[in-house]
Formats: sequence, C-alpha cells, structure tokens
Amino acid sequence: MPDRPTSILRGLLKGPELISAPGVADALNARLVAQAGFQAIYMTGAGTSAVRLGVPDIGLLTMHEMVDNAGRIAEASGLPLIADADTGYGGPINVRRTIQAYERAGVAGVHIEDQQWPKRCGHLAGKTLIPTEEMSAKIKAAVDARVDHDFVVIARSDAIAVEGFEAALDRGKAYEEAGADVIFIEAPRDMEQLRQIPKTFGVPSLYNLASSGKTPLLPASEIEDLGYKIVIYPNLVILAAIPAIMGMLAELKETGSVTGIIKRVATFREFFDLLGMEEIQEMEERYAVSDNAKVGY
Repeated sequence: MPDRPTSILRGLLKGPELISAPGVADALNARLVAQAGFQAIYMTGAGTSAVRLGVPDIGLLTMHEMVDNAGRIAEASGLPLIADADTGYGGPINVRRTIQAYERAGVAGVHIEDQQWPKRCGHLAGKTLIPTEEMSAKIKAAVDARVDHDFVVIARSDAIAVEGFEAALDRGKAYEEAGADVIFIEAPRDMEQLRQIPKTFGVPSLYNLASSGKTPLLPASEIEDLGYKIVIYPNLVILAAIPAIMGMLAELKETGSVTGIIKRVATFREFFDLLGMEEIQEMEERYAVSDNAKVGY
C-alpha cells in the first residue's frame, strides 16, 4: 500500500534536503510539476483566485472553493500537497472544519495566516492582523482537528509589514508554542532578516520565493544553507504561461493563422499523454473494453 501524502511530507521534513514546492492553481499544471520530478507541490491562493475568479487575492474565495481546488491538484499530481488555507475561514471552530476538509481532500499540509478577514496576498499592502492570542487559539484548533497526526500545520505571520520584524518573530514563537509544525514568516525584506528567521524557531521554517521583489530571490542552495526546510514558488508557473499565451493570441489576431504558432506549442499527443492517456488505455485493457470503444489516437 503506498504511503500517505502526509507521511511522505513528514519524511521529507525529517530528511536532509530542502523541500522545493512549485506553486500551481490547477490540475493540469499539477501534472507538469510531477512530470518535472519535484517531490512536493504547493497550491497558491493568489493563483487560485486568478484561475477560479480572475481577480486579485483579496479574500474573495471561499473555503469550499479552495478545498475543491486543492483536492483536484493533489489527485492529479500524486505529490504531497501544501495548500494555502488563508485565515482558516473564521475562528477556532471554523478552523477545525477547515482542517478536516483539507485533510479529507488528500492534502498533506496547509498554512494558516494571522490576518483579519478579508485577507490580502502576503505581498500586497492593506493587511491587518488579529491578536496573537487569537491566532494561537486557531493553531491549537488546527492541531487538535487533524485525524492524521502526520498532517502538517504551518503557521504564517504577516506581521513584518504591519508590526515589524521583531513582532513577527514573537508571533512565530507563540505559534510554535501553540503546536505549529512549521513557521512561515511572510515577506522578509533583507538577508539579515532571512538569516535570523530559521535560527529563532525549534521547528522548520518556510521560505516564500514570491516574485514581488520584496523578498530576495535566492537560489535553493543558499536558502538551504540559511537553514530553511521548505521553499515554495507560488506563481512562477502562471507567470511563465502569461507571456506565452499573450504572444500566441497577439499573433493569432494579427495573422489569422496558426501555421507559425503550432510549431511552438505542445502537440496534440503530448497534451493527452500528459493527462494520463497511457493509464486510461491500460485500464481499458484490464477491464476488457471492446476494441471499437477504446480510446486512441
């Protein structure tokens, strides 16, 4: 029987190497991350807001929408998934339900942040925070709610932009004491802050390599040397796709022809093979689907 995603993530946390988790917002890109050979994957909240609603990450998605998306990504990738769970969608009792929903969806771990609702993307302005004690209660509720004790609870603090760096560290310590498995201090600004974060906590630290420019864009080797255990790349997959799609659409509108475009995109067969065509064909063989009804090229 294969290991549970939660136990795989726990094993990676205990292992010697940095966990690199590219962020995705849909099942198609989840398959690409798995195909590329990564050991873990991340569901970006900002990306999910973009893909599902076409709006900025300003707290418009519901818990059900986020959990549904996370379940699809986890299933499609087959990788242990760390998912954004925003603020937990309410107080401690709401957080209990949130954790249980993500766990049932096949997610390996989530991060919950200490913002007031409606939350903001961690690299946007306009954030406000709940009291430390209230967030600590949410972390305790999250830890108590999990059925699988390998499910990873990550506490995120957005305090640097609101209360300052030292306050963020103090909040992180309180969240560690409340039972968080990993501490995520959002948007550190310089190398001094980045060095101090992993040294402050007795549990692993998470590095968010966002593209906003607020946090230094370090290579994975340097992030590992600083003492971080997880690095997430929230929206690079989406950001890489946007100029390619824009260029294709501009050419199509200008020329009305796909002749030049077709040479630069995935083939029809590559597309369906990525989506698991071989596995479908193997199942049809196993279940004796008639030859005239078998899917094929």
